[in-house]
Amino acid sequence: MTDIHIRAAMFAGRITLQRPQALNAMTYPMCLAIREALRKWRDDPKIKLILIDAEGDRAFCAGGDVADMYHCEATKRAAFGQKFWRDEYRMNAAISDYPKPIVSFLQGFVMGGGVGVGCHGSHRIVGESSQIAMPECAIGLIPDVGGSYLLAKGIGRAGEYLGITGQRMNAADAILMGFADFFIAEANWKLVKSDLCQTGDLSAITMAAGAPSSPNNLSQLQNVIDQHFDATTLADIVDSLENENSEFATGCLKSMHRNSPLSMACARAVIGMQRHAKNLREALTLEYRFVSRSLESADFLEGIRARIIDKDNQPKWQHSSLRDVRDKDIELLLAPLRDDELTWPDSD
Repeated sequence: MTDIHIRAAMFAGRITLQRPQALNAMTYPMCLAIREALRKWRDDPKIKLILIDAEGDRAFCAGGDVADMYHCEATKRAAFGQKFWRDEYRMNAAISDYPKPIVSFLQGFVMGGGVGVGCHGSHRIVGESSQIAMPECAIGLIPDVGGSYLLAKGIGRAGEYLGITGQRMNAADAILMGFADFFIAEANWKLVKSDLCQTGDLSAITMAAGAPSSPNNLSQLQNVIDQHFDATTLADIVDSLENENSEFATGCLKSMHRNSPLSMACARAVIGMQRHAKNLREALTLEYRFVSRSLESADFLEGIRARIIDKDNQPKWQHSSLRDVRDKDIELLLAPLRDDELTWPDSD
């Protein structure tokens, strides 16, 4: 398929996303192709590592291609969404659990589905242009594809801050938060990739790695982030921010007023719950409960319409106020799915 190039290159299994005109947005066939390639290479003795990269300078992958869900026939929409997320999450878990090193090169925008592909492997490389984010609350979802798990494992309450506001991380912040491992100047990426393919030796990464060129913004903001985002409810966070007259508080509130109140309240709850998750699969199971209901019971359809289809940026969310979301609203979206819970085939 033309959207993704999968091949063996000496000692490396290579996966290249090649939809640069669409910021390499992840489609359902691309998810299936990645999962099948990982299966094929798992027991191949010639393949020492997997290398995942993408064409274009603007983005590694700016998210999942969700427009198809909106255009799907209404009676089939929920089933298609559940199938898409089920197989995408299984692919995310396969990357996390893979017995061979998986090296990803994360240039430009790495958002949503891009995090699921690029940020669960063993060697995650960022550069000068890297901007990593989980902005799902802006389209009526929650940070998913295992993103809520990574956010929960980060420093202090930075996970809540990043998940609720959708703020972007630069290279230094991504390493600090556990979304990346190494900074390598992008001018050197071609040579490092070549060395990895020719030798299968991961020392090519450590030899080329250096200190990020970007400032560590999150560490500088840690005290103020914890002050406002270590809260029990979304309303508590809003109250705290509104009681402070600062550029930080104003910026957070501006971002939050663009997002779905229901999604932000659920994101806060999910990130808190993920601090107790034992592994990525457990975390994905919780995320799947929300997304599997999102096309019928959350703000996702309206978010897609406003941000992606009509692009009027005037979503009509279910809750008009950031303080209106009730505990019951959150509980209904995160409750177990009984017979429809996410499962894990033995083949992965």
